[in-house]
Amino acid sequence: MDTQSQKLLVTAALPYANGPLHVGHLAGAYIPADVYVRYQRLKGSDVLFICGSDEHGVPITIRADREGITPKEVVDRYHAAISESFRRVGLEFDNYSRTSLPLHHRISQEFFLTLNRKGFVTEQSVQQYYCITCGRFLPDRYIEGECPHCHRQEARGDQCEACGRWLEPELLVSPKCKVCGSPPELRSTKHWYFRLSAFQEQLEKWQASKSEWKNNVREFCSGWFQEGLTDRPITRDIDWGVPVPLPDAEGKVLYVWFDAPIGYISSSVEWAQKRGEPERWRDYWCNPGTRLIHFIGKDNIVFHAI
Repeated sequence: MDTQSQKLLVTAALPYANGPLHVGHLAGAYIPADVYVRYQRLKGSDVLFICGSDEHGVPITIRADREGITPKEVVDRYHAAISESFRRVGLEFDNYSRTSLPLHHRISQEFFLTLNRKGFVTEQSVQQYYCITCGRFLPDRYIEGECPHCHRQEARGDQCEACGRWLEPELLVSPKCKVCGSPPELRSTKHWYFRLSAFQEQLEKWQASKSEWKNNVREFCSGWFQEGLTDRPITRDIDWGVPVPLPDAEGKVLYVWFDAPIGYISSSVEWAQKRGEPERWRDYWCNPGTRLIHFIGKDNIVFHAI
């Protein structure tokens, strides 16, 4: 491709709005992305540089619970702090958005409804941990226990930080509520699952073509493929997040790892709207000639690659 006409869509991992940025964040993803974008623009490339605050999920509600404030107060505080840190460092995104915006909610719901309409979302009744002391169902990160694979204590209900395995809370040994420390009990509830298993063959073939990807990324993905991709729950029983847009889903929100990557797209849509060219984002996201480049941390590899 002619460098002068090369179209690049560059994203930096959405920083999580439950704490301030530190030097490791900046050095790991944001400064390298900014340097790369400046270099490509000097070469004459057409670059769109996108980011935004990731403002949903259980860690935010846990912090709000501990501080006795609302999740919105938490994300408002840290979105402002993160934005100011980027400004002081001199990073220049084309658009820095946030996932609590109504625009992001609408686009995330459109993704969910489209997948549901095409048969890639299924409704399932499942057993989920319920804390009698707190009087609520516990999302995965409200639960800690022993990892069944490496036996680390205080593994999270969604992932073990020690061995990197993606977990379900029911797999933990001796689970307990992260808030009050009580052992929870299993009760029946309803959730919606994304049929990730339906895409295994397609994803394996696609990733096999990415010979330029780093070995650790390819090996990480290969391990998942060998185990077999499974259907993943994409809703949660909490009141902070993108509401599930179905009439029988009251009290359910979209899982943060479903809506957060959509933040790259909603931020691009917001950028186009601010320019007075509401469809301009399609020049990048819907153009087969665009090269999409993610600057992320190692914890984000699976979610971006698969």
